[in-house]
Amino acid sequence: MHNPYIGITDFMNSNQVHEMLKVFIENRRTGSERKLHVGVMMSYKTLHGLPTKWQTAFPPKETVSSIFLGYEYAGIFNVLHYADYDGIDVSDNLLLATGFGGQNLDALQLDMIWPLPEIVKNYRQRYPNIQIILQGNTKALEAVGNDIPTFIKRLAEYGDSIDFILLDKSMGRGLGMDAVGLIPIAQAINDSLPSLGLAAAGGLGPETLHLVEPMAKVFPNLSIDAQGKLRPSGNALDPIDWEMAKNYLIKALQLLG
Repeated sequence: MHNPYIGITDFMNSNQVHEMLKVFIENRRTGSERKLHVGVMMSYKTLHGLPTKWQTAFPPKETVSSIFLGYEYAGIFNVLHYADYDGIDVSDNLLLATGFGGQNLDALQLDMIWPLPEIVKNYRQRYPNIQIILQGNTKALEAVGNDIPTFIKRLAEYGDSIDFILLDKSMGRGLGMDAVGLIPIAQAINDSLPSLGLAAAGGLGPETLHLVEPMAKVFPNLSIDAQGKLRPSGNALDPIDWEMAKNYLIKALQLLG
């Protein structure tokens, strides 16, 4: 089993990481093995220097490795989110993105729609120490007709090449989570693929953590991630409000430990 995490996505520099790590350590329960998921975004377009509306919202690819603190900082879980919902040259681009992640990269989150299992398995063979988080997003669910047994079957095709499944119907847009609706999916995953870590996201922030409480009660090792609702506007194109992020982190630790 892997350490559960509390995530903040859209870090832009290491000073922000230092600030949030301090809050995390000060408020984490004694003996807790939870980690601070330091999420940094990259897309196919930012990886290749193509025009995109996310150009100012995502850090330049050349600076990504400088955001991730080293292993001397206990409690850090450095995660590069690679977004490509068109699935372009996935194998080559995952390797390229990993290079920009640098030596402190702990995990790669695949913000994609069912990347080929063979590609993910080959990546795992090449980088056995980098964990994989697969985003189970709205489009991934739609691709299997929102049928839970089919969803589980598709997940099982990845074998042990993925470490977490992130149930996320918001996809960074700040849409509120329907935790009650996600519980049957999570329970099926837990029953059929018990070694797979469960994570959830969708509209989580300092004022909306109650949304995830129903899932947290059923799955005490649930991991979570927050993005859009960490700014007053709720728009992921705007910079994170780090006071909001601090409040979210404190409340999340009170809820999850």
